Amino acid sequence: MLNTVLYDGPAGTPLLIAHGLFGSARNWNVIAKRLSETRPVVTVDMRNHGASPWFDTQSYADMAGDLAEVIDGQADVLGHSMGGKAAMVLALQHPEKVRKLIVGDIAPVAYSHSQMGPIEAMRGVDLGAISSRAEAQEQLTGLEAGVDTFLLQSLDLKEKKWKLNLDVLDAEMVKIVGFPEVSGTFDGPALFLSGAKSVYVLPEYRPRIKALFSQAKFAKIPDAGHWLHAEKPREFEAAVIAFLNM
Repeated sequence: MLNTVLYDGPAGTPLLIAHGLFGSARNWNVIAKRLSETRPVVTVDMRNHGASPWFDTQSYADMAGDLAEVIDGQADVLGHSMGGKAAMVLALQHPEKVRKLIVGDIAPVAYSHSQMGPIEAMRGVDLGAISSRAEAQEQLTGLEAGVDTFLLQSLDLKEKKWKLNLDVLDAEMVKIVGFPEVSGTFDGPALFLSGAKSVYVLPEYRPRIKALFSQAKFAKIPDAGHWLHAEKPREFEAAVIAFLNM
């Protein structure tokens, strides 16, 4: 069972939040607290991330199965990036578990980019020689601005280890940036929420999305990129609440 964090709220359909690659439940702490003003919210550490168990695979079928185990009855499900793909597969394979689906800046397609850069950067840190996050940050090189700070949230300084299964994430990277062949459709309400400056959900992906998610609606948050929830949290929250309250 995945590690979960519950933000108790008024009675209603709970909202389950699945983070992206290299993330954790704690990344969503502020947003989850605010969303819990109107409903219970549950955030999870995905497999091989945070405090959740380590497994030998990172397939979307497995990640969707993990999310299904967390849901007792039915939930609204929000996933970003890798978590968004896992949420999509959950909705396709276990539609009875999902009332409404929100997908943050990702599409059900295979992407050509890789995320090996952060893995190599984390492997390059001499964990035995550091005594502070600042020292670790100095060794995290070759990354885009802000990525080092994000990755450091998954550093267990006391145990001197990453709370990420880097070997499995490396071995399964093709699956992570890809999308599996899946059967079935999800006919419930679905919102594909993107950053206006992001290129992850292109117009040419819409027919594929609509074929799998017949009620899919699309919205963009102005001046936001792929990390739309971190760049524009208030606008992101407003869009999520409006959709859930429809």
